[in-house]
Amino acid sequence: MRFLIGGLGVLLAGLIIWAIVAGDFGAAGQFLFVKPWGIVSMVDLYLGFVLAAVVIVFAETDKRVALAWVLPIFVLGNVVTALWFALRGLPRLRARFRNAL
Repeated sequence: MRFLIGGLGVLLAGLIIWAIVAGDFGAAGQFLFVKPWGIVSMVDLYLGFVLAAVVIVFAETDKRVALAWVLPIFVLGNVVTALWFALRGLPRLRARFRNAL
């Protein structure tokens, strides 16, 4: 599962780079911040960022480490979330849930 999530994060990073090179970021931004479905998409995206941040803060014992993972999510997106799950999150969450049950 860690390799799958990590691979999906790398794939997302590649798609972002491709979109930056091939796309018109200004036109996309205008759609996302003006059109109703663009606004809904942005709210949905950032709600997902907040939920991922909550999971990371819950799972990390050192809050400085948690902050170091959480803050970049709001700029770099779910590439950071995927990396956290692949590198740190899955083992930590598995251990926490095993102890909670």
